[in-house]
This record gives sequence, structure tokens and C-alpha cells, in this order.
Amino acid sequence: ISMHKSTMKKIWEFEKHAENTALIDDKGQSVTYQRLKEASDSVAEPIEERSLVFSLCSNEIGSVIGYVGFLNNGIVPALLNANLDEDLLQSLLGLYLPAYVWLPEEQAKKYEKYPVITRSYGYVLLKTGYDRKYPLYPDLALLLTTSGSTGSPKFVRQSYVNIKANTDSIVKYLELNSSERPITTLPMNYTYGLSIINTHLAVGATLLLTDKTLMQKEFWLFFKEQKATSFGGVPYTYEMLDKLRFWRMDLQYLRTMTQAGGKLTPELHEKFARFASENNKKFVVMYGQCEATARMGYLPPEYAVEKRGSMGVAIPGGKFSLIDVKGNEIKSPDIAGELVYEGDNVTLGYAECGEDLAKGDELKGRLVTGDMARFDDDGFYYIVGRKKRFLKIYGNRVNLDETDRLIKAEFNIEAACAGVDDHMYIFVTDRDKADAVRDYVISKTKLNPVAFKVVVIDEIPKNDSGKTLYNELIKYYAE
Repeated sequence: ISMHKSTMKKIWEFEKHAENTALIDDKGQSVTYQRLKEASDSVAEPIEERSLVFSLCSNEIGSVIGYVGFLNNGIVPALLNANLDEDLLQSLLGLYLPAYVWLPEEQAKKYEKYPVITRSYGYVLLKTGYDRKYPLYPDLALLLTTSGSTGSPKFVRQSYVNIKANTDSIVKYLELNSSERPITTLPMNYTYGLSIINTHLAVGATLLLTDKTLMQKEFWLFFKEQKATSFGGVPYTYEMLDKLRFWRMDLQYLRTMTQAGGKLTPELHEKFARFASENNKKFVVMYGQCEATARMGYLPPEYAVEKRGSMGVAIPGGKFSLIDVKGNEIKSPDIAGELVYEGDNVTLGYAECGEDLAKGDELKGRLVTGDMARFDDDGFYYIVGRKKRFLKIYGNRVNLDETDRLIKAEFNIEAACAGVDDHMYIFVTDRDKADAVRDYVISKTKLNPVAFKVVVIDEIPKNDSGKTLYNELIKYYAE
């Protein structure tokens, strides 16, 4: 064993919870912590240490086993959605040259030229045979996509220290213990979904794994049958729950609901906060970014009603501040500035190609978030807008300028993308191409089609210098 592997701190110590059930899926399979340790170590066993693995994720036992095996054994996984656009996957493989791919058995058929190294719980490990490898920075633990959805090859580089610090902090403020039974409502390759997995494995809890959605009856059957105690959701999740008359469901074991991935409307925030306080449950609004591993802020549940619309205070071990356009700190309440976060969970920086994996810590524990915020007299923070043009669509960051460029390049037409979180409007002037444009954006982002609406207008409003006037498009937004 090389020095690095033997001295590296493991993220999880499964021995402590050996007898507890770690994972239960919606097909009736379950795995104890002892079994999780054995199976995950056995997947990692044939892989040379400090190798890069592309892990195509789903909310299944095999997917989790691979992930924890890689992370606990000094192997660096890049987590991608198992349903990632095939062209994008091929371009990422070419840019990063991973030594292995970990993917669902049925998808392995597409890669017959890669030999199968090992199998576990419906997943297979393939050796890619790329003859060159990129050196990996010693503390690099994990790669996650930031927006990923529109085909950007950019990964966030997370370190072992980042993951451990953020996991410990979330466990502390959510007061998690081994009696928890969270159900998956988010993809595990998405920073928020992954943080739910990381934190609950750290305390010996039981993860209920499903790729079913809230709109499917099977999801709720599994939820009730397995006595789920918590779930996490993005704003869209809560909009759906509101429509599904969530209040009438008899979920007696549910203790905690968490929300992140964009801002809830103050009305919906209040509705869920009141429901929680009247039914002896916790509703916790949180704030985070992949660049900070996962979480940076949370609103303590006892303030959920009183401070509706706020994302709260910095997590344990973290610190918020606001800066003005010149970079000076804003010390007075109710003045908007750019939100800055400092903490051990601030990641190493970005990678856009294999060479970047050797880079060290570029952010040095300080993240300028790109979000505009203010704080009140009690020190609670409120997000008031964004510096750059992007939307959160069901928690996935979509860069609107990038989407504009993609449409123009593909169709050679004028287009402008705008909107509010979870609702993207695509403005075009060519009626004949409207449906094709919408289908194209959906196929590229791989996000729920419900989020996208094409609006045909006579011309895209522009100023004298030819810049699109996005504010003039707001009048077309409709509920």
C-alpha cells in the first residue's frame, strides 16, 4: 500500500455502524454498513490508486457502492448523470481520459471495446484503456459538474477536507443521527442530493434509494412503506407538493423537510414553515453552491415562519460577508452587496480539462458567490438577485448566455433566453422553428420539459449597441 492510501483520512468509518442497514432500494434490496464496506472496497480493489473514474450515477445501490468505494480508497470519481447526453459524455471522456467508467449494467453494452473489470449490484466497472493519465492533485477527492446541464465541460474540484468539513457541519445543524431514514428526491450527481448521502452515511442512518419522482404513486408507496423521516427538495419540488395536496398525506414518520437549489416564493416558504410548526416537523431552508461543496447557509427551523424569504445564517464553521462593487465590506443592514462566504468547505476551484486536475487550491477558503444579498438587523441573510445571467432549473444551474449561443449556433436564428427559477422562457422570432428549438434545449439540458416555454415575438429587443434588453422580455412571462 502506498503511503498516501494508508495515511489518508477516510470520509466514512462504516465499522462503527456495521450492523445498521445502510441502503434500501425500491426493488426490495437492502445492504448493511458491513456489507457496504465490503462491497465498496471490493469495487475499489482492482483500481490503481489516484485514478480518475467517470461514475454514471443513479439513485441505486450499485451507484452508491461505487461512489463510497472510490472516495474511501483514494480514487477520484467524476459524478455524472447516468442519462447524460451521449455526445457530451463522449466529449468529456476525450477531455479528461478517465482510466475507468462505473456505470449501470445495461449501459455497458454501448462500450463493448472496454473490458469489464468487476461487477456489483447492477453496476459494472470498465477499463477505458486511455494510454495517458493526468496527474491528480493529492487532496483532490471528487469532481462534480456546476451547471453541466447545457454541455459545459466544467467540473468543480472538491477536496477530502471540503467534503469532511461540510458533512460534519450539516450533521451538526440538522442534528442527524442513525435513526434517520431519508428518501432520495434528487440525483446523487447533484451537489445537494450528494450532501444528503454523505451526511447520512456519516451517522449510520438508512438511505432509501429511488429514482421515482414525486409525481409517481410508487414513490409515495415506498415512502410510507419504509417510514421515510426526511426528504430534500428544490423550489420545483415544493411547488409540486403544494399541487399534490401534500398537507393531506398521512406521513406520520416524516420529521424534516429541507429546501435548497434556488429561492422559494415567500408565500410557499411560509406555507411549508407553518405546516411544519403546526405538525411538529422541521422545515429547513438552506443555501449552497457546488463551489462550497454543498451548503453555506441555513435558516434554523424555529425561525422558518418569522424569517420567511431568508436563507438564514452561515453554517457552523463558516462566515458570510457582503462586499460593494469596489470590494469593500458592507457593515450596515439592508444594503445589498455581493455575498462572500469563507470556510473549510470552499472547494479547490474549477477544472475544464484533464490538465486542470493537477491544480492546487485556487480559492483559498473564500468564495465570492455571484449572488446579491442583504442582511437584516438580526444578521439573517436574504438573497435579492444574481450578478450573472443564470437560472436554477430544479436546482441545476443553467447559464442563459450559453443557452442563447447554443440555439443561435444550431438554428442560425435570433434567440434570447430569460425567466425566473424553474421557469425558462426562450424567445424566438421564427414561428416555424419554435418547437424544434424547445426540443433542442430540453435534449441538451436533460431537464424536465415543464420548465421550458418558447415565446414567438416580432423582434428581440436590443439597445443601440446591439445588446439584448432582457428586462423588456419580462412582460411576456406568464404563470
